[in-house]
Amino acid sequence: MRDVDLDVSAGMLVGVVGENGTGKSTLLQIAVGHLAPDRGTVTRTGAVGYCPQQAVLNDAFTVGQHLRLFQMAYRLPTLARAGELMELLALTGCRRRQVGELSGGTRQKLNLLIALMHEPQLLVLDEPYQGFDWDTHQRFWALAADLRDQGRSIIVVSHLLHDLHHFDAIAHLRQGRLHYEETDR
Repeated sequence: MRDVDLDVSAGMLVGVVGENGTGKSTLLQIAVGHLAPDRGTVTRTGAVGYCPQQAVLNDAFTVGQHLRLFQMAYRLPTLARAGELMELLALTGCRRRQVGELSGGTRQKLNLLIALMHEPQLLVLDEPYQGFDWDTHQRFWALAADLRDQGRSIIVVSHLLHDLHHFDAIAHLRQGRLHYEETDR
């Protein structure tokens, strides 16, 4: 990537699109601080929630154990927000299930829940709805719109053309350069 400048203001929902292998996931990893840029700087304000393309979960832990682990990591006094998200994402019946027993879509719901449970100001989502059924896919976009309306900044990598109308702006990664355009949304 060269000369990449991605500015996501509060209350914006930005889509990152591009062909396979163009560096979309790398861009997000740099944005959240998991990778360092070769040069230049990255500035973030507020807490960051990151939902990687591949969920990083321990198959031996239950869903509830994951929630308690991240409650401690995020220093949350309660799991109230996690409970709300469990209801929204239809995960309430999974609390005692081992993650290794979950379907791919259910694992991805947990991955998203973990990224959201500390109510971050910046949410960075790498194809967050892989494996979601249509109902959950629709609930995801309703949640994203609600978070945007609350003033959160959201970046979503998407390959789905029918989702482009949800974005306030689209950042197209092509040949190592980011082309940014606002939408009519």
